[in-house]
Amino acid sequence: MDTALTRLVGVRHPVVQTGMGWVAGPRLVSATANAGALGILASATMTLDRLRDAVREVRSRTDAPFGVNLRADAGDAGERVRIIVEEGVRVASFALAPSRELIAELKEAGVVVIPSVGARRHAEKVAAWGADAVIVQGGEGGGHTGEVATSVLLPQVVDAVDLPVVAAGGFHDGRGLVAALAYGAAGVAMGTRFLLTSDSTVPDVVKAAYLAATVKDVTVTTAVDGLPHRMLRTPFVGSLETAGRTRALIRAVCGAAGFRKLSGLTWSRMIRDGLAMKHGKELTWSQVLLAANTPMLLRSAMVDGRTDLGVMASGQVAGVIDDLPSCAELVERIMAEAERTLKGLERLKAAR
Repeated sequence: MDTALTRLVGVRHPVVQTGMGWVAGPRLVSATANAGALGILASATMTLDRLRDAVREVRSRTDAPFGVNLRADAGDAGERVRIIVEEGVRVASFALAPSRELIAELKEAGVVVIPSVGARRHAEKVAAWGADAVIVQGGEGGGHTGEVATSVLLPQVVDAVDLPVVAAGGFHDGRGLVAALAYGAAGVAMGTRFLLTSDSTVPDVVKAAYLAATVKDVTVTTAVDGLPHRMLRTPFVGSLETAGRTRALIRAVCGAAGFRKLSGLTWSRMIRDGLAMKHGKELTWSQVLLAANTPMLLRSAMVDGRTDLGVMASGQVAGVIDDLPSCAELVERIMAEAERTLKGLERLKAAR
Protein backbone atom coordinates (compact mmCIF):
# COMPACT_ATOMS: atom_id res chain seq x y z
CA MET A 1 0.00 0.00 0.00
CA ASP A 2 1.50 3.29 -1.13
CA THR A 3 0.97 6.31 1.16
CA ALA A 4 2.88 9.45 2.11
CA LEU A 5 4.31 7.53 5.07
CA THR A 6 5.63 4.57 3.07
CA ARG A 7 7.24 6.95 0.57
CA LEU A 8 8.78 9.06 3.33
CA VAL A 9 10.46 6.27 5.29
CA GLY A 10 10.81 3.60 2.62
CA VAL A 11 8.67 0.79 4.09
CA ARG A 12 6.18 -1.44 2.26
CA HIS A 13 3.22 -1.01 4.61
CA PRO A 14 1.85 2.10 6.40
CA VAL A 15 2.17 0.55 9.85
CA VAL A 16 4.45 1.71 12.68
CA GLN A 17 5.51 -0.21 15.79
CA THR A 18 5.96 2.39 18.52
CA GLY A 19 9.06 2.79 20.70
CA MET A 20 7.89 1.23 23.97
CA GLY A 21 10.41 1.35 26.81
CA TRP A 22 11.77 -2.10 27.83
CA VAL A 23 9.64 -3.63 25.03
CA ALA A 24 10.82 -2.30 21.67
CA GLY A 25 14.24 -3.92 21.57
CA PRO A 26 16.29 -5.21 18.64
CA ARG A 27 14.31 -8.45 18.22
CA LEU A 28 10.89 -6.81 17.98
CA VAL A 29 12.14 -3.91 15.87
CA SER A 30 13.93 -6.12 13.36
CA ALA A 31 10.96 -8.50 13.12
CA THR A 32 8.68 -5.53 12.42
CA ALA A 33 11.07 -4.15 9.82
CA ASN A 34 11.37 -7.52 8.08
CA ALA A 35 7.55 -7.66 7.98
CA GLY A 36 7.55 -4.46 5.91
CA ALA A 37 6.43 -2.05 8.64
CA LEU A 38 8.43 0.60 10.50
CA GLY A 39 9.96 -0.66 13.74
CA ILE A 40 11.00 1.94 16.33
CA LEU A 41 13.72 1.12 18.86
CA ALA A 42 13.09 2.51 22.37
CA SER A 43 16.25 4.24 23.60
CA ALA A 44 15.17 6.15 26.73
CA THR A 45 15.94 3.19 29.00
CA MET A 46 19.31 2.45 27.35
CA THR A 47 22.78 3.73 28.09
CA LEU A 48 24.53 5.43 25.19
CA ASP A 49 26.73 2.38 24.60
CA ARG A 50 23.72 0.07 24.73
CA LEU A 51 21.89 2.27 22.24
CA ARG A 52 24.72 2.02 19.74
CA ASP A 53 24.95 -1.74 20.24
CA ALA A 54 21.17 -2.11 19.85
CA VAL A 55 21.15 -0.14 16.60
CA ARG A 56 23.92 -2.34 15.24
CA GLU A 57 22.08 -5.48 16.35
CA VAL A 58 18.95 -4.38 14.48
CA ARG A 59 21.10 -3.63 11.45
CA SER A 60 22.56 -7.14 11.61
CA ARG A 61 19.05 -8.62 11.59
CA THR A 62 17.48 -6.57 8.78
CA ASP A 63 18.27 -4.45 5.74
CA ALA A 64 14.95 -2.63 6.03
CA PRO A 65 14.52 0.92 7.40
CA PHE A 66 13.88 1.37 11.12
CA GLY A 67 13.85 4.18 13.65
CA VAL A 68 14.92 5.14 17.16
CA ASN A 69 12.70 6.86 19.71
CA LEU A 70 14.22 9.56 21.92
CA ARG A 71 13.21 11.62 24.93
CA ALA A 72 13.46 15.19 23.71
CA ASP A 73 13.83 16.53 27.27
CA ALA A 74 16.72 14.21 28.21
CA GLY A 75 19.99 15.94 29.03
CA ASP A 76 21.88 13.61 26.69
CA ALA A 77 19.43 13.94 23.77
CA GLY A 78 22.13 15.58 21.67
CA GLU A 79 24.51 12.67 22.24
CA ARG A 80 21.80 10.21 21.25
CA VAL A 81 21.09 12.18 18.10
CA ARG A 82 24.75 11.95 17.17
CA ILE A 83 24.66 8.15 17.57
CA ILE A 84 21.62 7.98 15.30
CA VAL A 85 23.37 10.08 12.68
CA GLU A 86 26.66 8.18 12.92
CA GLU A 87 24.92 4.80 12.67
CA GLY A 88 22.81 5.79 9.68
CA VAL A 89 19.40 5.29 11.29
CA ARG A 90 16.58 6.21 8.91
CA VAL A 91 14.03 7.69 11.37
CA ALA A 92 14.12 9.56 14.68
CA SER A 93 10.88 9.67 16.64
CA PHE A 94 10.27 11.66 19.81
CA ALA A 95 7.89 11.15 22.70
CA LEU A 96 7.90 14.91 23.27
CA ALA A 97 8.42 17.75 20.83
CA PRO A 98 12.14 18.03 19.99
CA SER A 99 13.81 21.42 19.85
CA ARG A 100 14.17 23.29 16.60
CA GLU A 101 17.94 22.70 16.84
CA LEU A 102 17.64 18.91 17.19
CA ILE A 103 15.27 18.74 14.24
CA ALA A 104 17.66 20.79 12.13
CA GLU A 105 20.65 18.60 13.08
CA LEU A 106 18.79 15.42 12.18
CA LYS A 107 17.39 16.74 8.92
CA GLU A 108 20.78 18.02 7.83
CA ALA A 109 22.05 14.45 8.21
CA GLY A 110 19.15 13.07 6.16
CA VAL A 111 17.27 11.55 9.12
CA VAL A 112 13.46 11.61 8.96
CA VAL A 113 12.02 13.34 12.06
CA ILE A 114 8.64 12.13 13.37
CA PRO A 115 7.57 13.54 16.76
CA SER A 116 4.58 12.17 18.65
CA VAL A 117 1.95 14.71 19.65
CA GLY A 118 -1.27 14.70 21.63
CA ALA A 119 -2.74 18.05 20.59
CA ARG A 120 -3.22 20.06 17.41
CA ARG A 121 -1.10 22.96 18.65
CA HIS A 122 1.84 20.63 19.26
CA ALA A 123 1.58 19.31 15.71
CA GLU A 124 1.50 22.85 14.36
CA LYS A 125 4.61 23.75 16.37
CA VAL A 126 6.79 20.85 15.22
CA ALA A 127 5.57 21.27 11.65
CA ALA A 128 6.74 24.88 11.72
CA TRP A 129 10.10 23.72 13.05
CA GLY A 130 10.61 21.31 10.14
CA ALA A 131 9.36 17.91 11.30
CA ASP A 132 8.76 15.50 8.41
CA ALA A 133 5.65 13.83 9.87
CA VAL A 134 3.81 13.46 13.16
CA ILE A 135 2.34 10.58 15.12
CA VAL A 136 -0.93 11.66 16.71
CA GLN A 137 -2.00 9.68 19.77
CA GLY A 138 -5.55 9.88 21.01
CA GLY A 139 -6.71 9.10 24.52
CA GLU A 140 -7.17 5.38 23.78
CA GLY A 141 -3.40 4.93 23.53
CA GLY A 142 -1.26 3.33 26.22
CA GLY A 143 1.21 5.08 28.52
CA HIS A 144 1.01 8.82 28.99
CA THR A 145 -2.10 9.94 27.21
CA GLY A 146 -4.52 12.79 26.78
CA GLU A 147 -8.27 13.16 27.10
CA VAL A 148 -9.24 13.60 23.43
CA ALA A 149 -10.27 10.48 21.51
CA THR A 150 -8.39 9.61 18.33
CA SER A 151 -11.52 10.02 16.21
CA VAL A 152 -11.74 13.66 17.33
CA LEU A 153 -8.04 14.55 17.51
CA LEU A 154 -6.89 12.94 14.26
CA PRO A 155 -8.98 14.97 11.80
CA GLN A 156 -8.07 18.16 13.66
CA VAL A 157 -4.37 17.53 13.12
CA VAL A 158 -4.82 16.33 9.53
CA ASP A 159 -6.57 19.61 8.73
CA ALA A 160 -3.99 21.70 10.58
CA VAL A 161 -0.67 20.53 9.13
CA ASP A 162 0.60 19.89 5.63
CA LEU A 163 2.67 16.77 6.31
CA PRO A 164 2.03 13.05 6.77
CA VAL A 165 0.04 12.24 9.90
CA VAL A 166 0.23 8.79 11.51
CA ALA A 167 -2.71 7.82 13.72
CA ALA A 168 -2.14 6.14 17.10
CA GLY A 169 -4.43 5.12 19.91
CA GLY A 170 -6.99 2.37 19.41
CA PHE A 171 -5.58 0.61 16.34
CA HIS A 172 -4.96 -3.10 16.02
CA ASP A 173 -6.37 -4.35 12.70
CA GLY A 174 -6.96 -3.64 9.03
CA ARG A 175 -10.33 -2.01 9.56
CA GLY A 176 -8.68 0.54 11.83
CA LEU A 177 -6.05 1.24 9.19
CA VAL A 178 -8.74 1.96 6.60
CA ALA A 179 -10.58 4.19 9.09
CA ALA A 180 -7.40 6.16 9.73
CA LEU A 181 -6.81 6.55 6.00
CA ALA A 182 -10.38 7.80 5.62
CA TYR A 183 -9.67 10.50 8.20
CA GLY A 184 -6.69 11.58 6.09
CA ALA A 185 -3.89 9.81 7.95
CA ALA A 186 -0.98 8.24 6.07
CA GLY A 187 -0.81 5.18 8.32
CA VAL A 188 -1.25 3.86 11.85
CA ALA A 189 1.08 3.36 14.80
CA MET A 190 0.50 0.56 17.31
CA GLY A 191 2.12 -0.30 20.61
CA THR A 192 0.03 -2.82 22.53
CA ARG A 193 -0.69 -4.87 19.40
CA PHE A 194 3.04 -5.31 18.71
CA LEU A 195 3.77 -5.96 22.38
CA LEU A 196 1.37 -8.89 22.08
CA THR A 197 3.28 -10.79 19.40
CA SER A 198 5.50 -13.86 19.55
CA ASP A 199 8.47 -11.65 18.59
CA SER A 200 8.03 -9.49 21.69
CA THR A 201 10.44 -10.32 24.53
CA VAL A 202 7.91 -9.41 27.22
CA PRO A 203 7.60 -12.35 29.68
CA ASP A 204 4.81 -14.83 28.99
CA VAL A 205 3.16 -14.18 32.36
CA VAL A 206 2.83 -10.51 31.45
CA LYS A 207 1.45 -11.29 28.00
CA ALA A 208 -1.09 -13.58 29.68
CA ALA A 209 -2.23 -10.68 31.87
CA TYR A 210 -2.80 -8.52 28.81
CA LEU A 211 -4.67 -11.27 26.97
CA ALA A 212 -6.91 -11.85 29.99
CA ALA A 213 -7.82 -8.17 30.26
CA THR A 214 -11.16 -6.80 29.15
CA VAL A 215 -11.69 -3.25 27.91
CA LYS A 216 -12.84 -2.31 31.42
CA ASP A 217 -9.56 -3.59 32.87
CA VAL A 218 -7.60 -0.82 31.12
CA THR A 219 -7.62 2.33 33.20
CA VAL A 220 -6.10 5.80 33.40
CA THR A 221 -4.37 6.75 36.64
CA THR A 222 -2.20 9.59 37.91
CA ALA A 223 -0.81 7.50 40.76
CA VAL A 224 2.40 6.50 38.96
CA ASP A 225 3.90 9.91 38.22
CA GLY A 226 1.16 12.49 38.63
CA LEU A 227 0.28 12.52 34.93
CA PRO A 228 -2.55 10.60 33.21
CA HIS A 229 -1.11 7.17 32.42
CA ARG A 230 -3.15 4.42 30.71
CA MET A 231 -2.35 0.91 31.97
CA LEU A 232 -3.83 -2.38 33.07
CA ARG A 233 -5.64 -2.14 36.37
CA THR A 234 -4.00 -4.51 38.86
CA PRO A 235 -3.90 -4.83 42.66
CA PHE A 236 -0.48 -3.15 42.55
CA VAL A 237 -1.87 -0.14 40.70
CA GLY A 238 -4.62 -0.01 43.31
CA SER A 239 -1.99 0.04 46.06
CA LEU A 240 -0.23 2.96 44.34
CA GLU A 241 -3.48 4.88 44.24
CA THR A 242 -4.10 4.38 47.97
CA ALA A 243 -0.49 4.85 49.14
CA GLY A 244 0.22 7.90 51.25
CA ARG A 245 2.47 10.66 49.94
CA THR A 246 5.44 9.74 52.13
CA ARG A 247 5.32 6.08 51.14
CA ALA A 248 5.05 6.97 47.46
CA LEU A 249 8.03 9.32 47.63
CA ILE A 250 10.22 6.77 49.42
CA ARG A 251 9.39 4.22 46.73
CA ALA A 252 10.12 6.82 44.05
CA VAL A 253 13.53 7.72 45.45
CA CYS A 254 14.52 4.04 45.63
CA GLY A 255 13.31 3.48 42.10
CA ALA A 256 15.15 6.54 40.79
CA ALA A 257 18.36 5.26 42.36
CA GLY A 258 17.89 1.92 40.64
CA PHE A 259 17.25 3.56 37.28
CA ARG A 260 20.38 5.69 37.69
CA LYS A 261 22.49 2.53 37.93
CA LEU A 262 20.83 0.87 34.95
CA SER A 263 20.91 3.93 32.71
CA GLY A 264 24.43 5.03 33.57
CA LEU A 265 23.19 8.55 34.37
CA THR A 266 24.85 10.56 37.11
CA TRP A 267 22.79 12.13 39.87
CA SER A 268 23.62 15.58 38.46
CA ARG A 269 22.33 14.56 35.03
CA MET A 270 19.16 13.12 36.54
CA ILE A 271 18.61 16.34 38.48
CA ARG A 272 19.07 18.40 35.30
CA ASP A 273 16.59 16.14 33.49
CA GLY A 274 14.22 16.56 36.42
CA LEU A 275 14.51 20.33 36.23
CA ALA A 276 13.76 20.23 32.51
CA MET A 277 10.79 17.93 33.11
CA LYS A 278 9.52 20.08 35.97
CA HIS A 279 9.68 23.23 33.89
CA GLY A 280 8.31 21.71 30.69
CA LYS A 281 5.31 20.04 32.33
CA GLU A 282 4.89 22.31 35.36
CA LEU A 283 5.29 19.40 37.74
CA THR A 284 5.92 19.48 41.48
CA TRP A 285 9.14 17.95 42.78
CA SER A 286 7.07 15.06 44.10
CA GLN A 287 5.83 14.38 40.59
CA VAL A 288 9.36 14.62 39.20
CA LEU A 289 10.54 11.96 41.66
CA LEU A 290 7.60 9.76 40.78
CA ALA A 291 8.35 10.21 37.07
CA ALA A 292 11.95 9.14 37.65
CA ASN A 293 10.61 5.95 39.24
CA THR A 294 8.29 5.11 36.34
CA PRO A 295 10.93 3.32 34.21
CA MET A 296 11.64 0.94 37.08
CA LEU A 297 7.97 0.16 37.63
CA LEU A 298 7.66 -0.64 33.92
CA ARG A 299 10.85 -2.71 33.98
CA SER A 300 9.57 -4.83 36.87
CA ALA A 301 6.75 -6.06 34.65
CA MET A 302 8.13 -5.88 31.12
CA VAL A 303 11.56 -7.36 31.89
CA ASP A 304 11.28 -9.17 35.22
CA GLY A 305 7.73 -10.43 34.76
CA ARG A 306 6.62 -9.13 38.17
CA THR A 307 3.01 -8.17 37.56
CA ASP A 308 2.69 -7.81 41.35
CA LEU A 309 5.42 -5.15 41.58
CA GLY A 310 5.27 -3.42 38.21
CA VAL A 311 2.93 -1.49 35.98
CA MET A 312 1.80 -2.50 32.49
CA ALA A 313 1.18 0.41 30.18
CA SER A 314 -1.62 -0.50 27.79
CA GLY A 315 -3.87 0.87 25.12
CA GLN A 316 -7.57 0.12 25.39
CA VAL A 317 -7.19 -2.34 22.52
CA ALA A 318 -5.71 -4.86 24.95
CA GLY A 319 -9.30 -5.71 25.78
CA VAL A 320 -10.00 -6.96 22.25
CA ILE A 321 -6.70 -8.75 21.52
CA ASP A 322 -6.69 -12.51 22.10
CA ASP A 323 -3.66 -13.95 20.27
CA LEU A 324 0.11 -13.72 19.82
CA PRO A 325 0.95 -13.77 16.11
CA SER A 326 4.44 -13.11 14.81
CA CYS A 327 5.08 -9.61 13.48
CA ALA A 328 5.06 -11.02 9.95
CA GLU A 329 1.69 -12.71 10.52
CA LEU A 330 0.27 -9.60 12.16
CA VAL A 331 1.26 -7.18 9.41
CA GLU A 332 0.13 -9.58 6.69
CA ARG A 333 -3.23 -9.98 8.45
CA ILE A 334 -3.70 -6.22 8.84
CA MET A 335 -2.93 -5.52 5.20
CA ALA A 336 -5.17 -8.35 3.95
CA GLU A 337 -8.06 -7.13 6.09
CA ALA A 338 -7.49 -3.55 4.94
CA GLU A 339 -7.64 -4.72 1.32
CA ARG A 340 -10.88 -6.62 1.94
CA THR A 341 -12.38 -3.60 3.68
CA LEU A 342 -11.46 -1.28 0.83
CA LYS A 343 -12.95 -3.68 -1.71
CA GLY A 344 -16.11 -3.84 0.37
CA LEU A 345 -16.37 -0.07 0.29
CA GLU A 346 -15.85 -0.10 -3.45
CA ARG A 347 -18.70 -2.59 -3.84
CA LEU A 348 -20.89 -0.40 -1.66
CA LYS A 349 -20.11 2.60 -3.83
CA ALA A 350 -20.80 0.65 -7.04
CA ALA A 351 -24.15 -0.54 -5.70
CA ARG A 352 -25.45 3.01 -5.34
